[in-house]
Amino acid sequence: MTEVLAALPEKSKPYIQNLMAEWPLGIKITKERFSKHGDYRLHSNGKHEITLNKTDNPYRFLITLLHEIAHFIAFEKFGNRIKPHGTEWKQVYKEIMVPLLHPEIFPKELLAVLAAHFKNPKAATDTDFNLVCALHRYDSNPDKTYIFELDEGEVFTLTNGRKFIRGPQRRKRFECTALPSHKKYLVSPHAVVKREKI
Repeated sequence: MTEVLAALPEKSKPYIQNLMAEWPLGIKITKERFSKHGDYRLHSNGKHEITLNKTDNPYRFLITLLHEIAHFIAFEKFGNRIKPHGTEWKQVYKEIMVPLLHPEIFPKELLAVLAAHFKNPKAATDTDFNLVCALHRYDSNPDKTYIFELDEGEVFTLTNGRKFIRGPQRRKRFECTALPSHKKYLVSPHAVVKREKI
C-alpha cells in the first residue's frame, strides 16, 4: 500500500486509503507494459488482484488505479455476468472518480479533459486521444515520440528495449512485427517509442 500511495497525487491519498479500506484487494505494481497500464483479475483461488504499471505520472496512475478498482467493485455489486466495461462498470467508475474531479487533485487543464472523458468512459484510457495527450504533459519527459507519429515500416524500440517494425493500424492499435522473431503484436497507439535507423 505504501508504494501505491507514493505514486499518487498528494491530495488524493486520504480518499484512496478510505476506498481501499472499504474495498480491500491485492495491488501489485509492475514494470511498464506496452499493451496496458493496468488490469484486474479474479484468480482461481478467489483472490482479487490489480496490477498497475510503474509510472512517474501521478495523474495517469490515479486514473488507472480507479479504473481497475471499479472493475472489482462492479464485480462485488453486480456479479460476474456483467460486461467488463459495460453500464455497471461505467456507473461505478464515475461514482468513485467524481469526488476527485477538482483542482486540488488535478490541474485545471486536465480537469476539462477528464470531465469530457467521464461523460462516457472508454474501456481503455488510451482510446481517448484528448486525454492521452493531456496526460502526457505531466510525464517526466514530455518530449517523447509516440507510435502513432511513425510511418508504416519504420523501425522503433519500446521503452522495454524490444525492437519492432510499425505495421498497419488495426482498429485502434498498431500491428507491429517484433525483431528478430517476426512475431506480430498489437501495440497501443500512444506507446512511447524511439526511432531506430535500419
